[in-house]
Amino acid sequence: MQVSLKYALSDAQVDATQPNSQRQVAFSISAVPEALGRTVPLNLCLVLDQSGSMEGKSLSTVKQAAQRLIDGLSPGDRISIVTFNHKATVLLPNQIVDDPATLKRSLQRLEASGGTAIDEGLRLGIEEIAKGKKDAISQLFLLTDGENEHGSNDRCLKLAQVATGYNLTLNSLGFGSSWNQDILEKIADAGGGTLSYIQQPEQAMAEFGRLFSRVQAVGLTNAFLTLTVAPGVRLAEMKPLAQVAPDTIELLIQQDGNQAIARLGDLMMDVPRVILANLYVNQLPEGKTAIAHAQLRYDDPTSGQEGLVSESFPVEVAASALYQPMIDAEVQQHILALAKYRQTQIAEMKLQQGDRAGAATMLQTAANTALQMGDQGGATVLQINATRLQSGEVLSEADRKKTRLVSKTILQPEESE
Repeated sequence: MQVSLKYALSDAQVDATQPNSQRQVAFSISAVPEALGRTVPLNLCLVLDQSGSMEGKSLSTVKQAAQRLIDGLSPGDRISIVTFNHKATVLLPNQIVDDPATLKRSLQRLEASGGTAIDEGLRLGIEEIAKGKKDAISQLFLLTDGENEHGSNDRCLKLAQVATGYNLTLNSLGFGSSWNQDILEKIADAGGGTLSYIQQPEQAMAEFGRLFSRVQAVGLTNAFLTLTVAPGVRLAEMKPLAQVAPDTIELLIQQDGNQAIARLGDLMMDVPRVILANLYVNQLPEGKTAIAHAQLRYDDPTSGQEGLVSESFPVEVAASALYQPMIDAEVQQHILALAKYRQTQIAEMKLQQGDRAGAATMLQTAANTALQMGDQGGATVLQINATRLQSGEVLSEADRKKTRLVSKTILQPEESE
């Protein structure tokens, strides 16, 4: 398995007569297979909420979705299942998939009762999945429909950070409208995974299937991007790096002088991770100049090799006294995607502060940004919620969760209905 890193500048030219310039750089990073087909086993753990609020159709459809996921596993893959209410239990210890029918029958023992302790389920799930992580692609799916009433949200975040240290990826699935969107998003972001919203029970199959397809596309794991800027170049002081595809995430950055390091996690073969860097460049002499170098460190589970390091890729810009802009349309789309996310975040903050008018204004701004980037589904959701606030309505929990989701990604047509 090889790694691919490509870059594009928001404007590939700078004015050599100007004392400074600002440029955004989009890094597109993916895994490149050397052979067809998946050769690395999967190591999955389902951490499922079985609290009393899951009773009925909710738990029934989750069982069906989990059974279908088991059907999709191949011989040699591994699976474990942890359930939780106010305490956590290992329903299915980590094991190789050799008899799917028996594994699926274990789910029939699930019954809804009790409260919710997400951190206990997460802790036990991490313990189980860690048993099978060697030379495998390890991903945990955490599903809950409620608040962490019997647990600690801070402990959840610490566990997510522990998981990334073990090269595990955590995905969060919020079921219904009562789950804590802040904590589930933070778990997924810290765990290098994705946040999913299952608004209605019948959507569970599709969301499990979408996440499973994403896991199957993983080729390299535990990837880190190191960006080193040249003398006379500096990274933006606030949030210099962010992921903008396949979903938008504010990355945790380690900075040391002219160098910034961000953990990317898994790299997929079909969909690149796109990282947007914000740089300020002092006046440059005419001609081409390398304003930064990018390098990747990653693990290759197909060969069992860890800590592989790519070549160093120079990021070059052309300076000319006869400046002619060379705007990259795709990078502009990435800039808009990040703006949409940050505008929505500001709207949510204002809403929490009781500033409904300010929240409505920022949602309207985010809706306009979504329209600029051709995200009609996101624009519709954001505009509807802005209008509701302007008319004095209170946003429902479902409205707020849909707003969070459209801020992070571009909805498919069926999702925006």
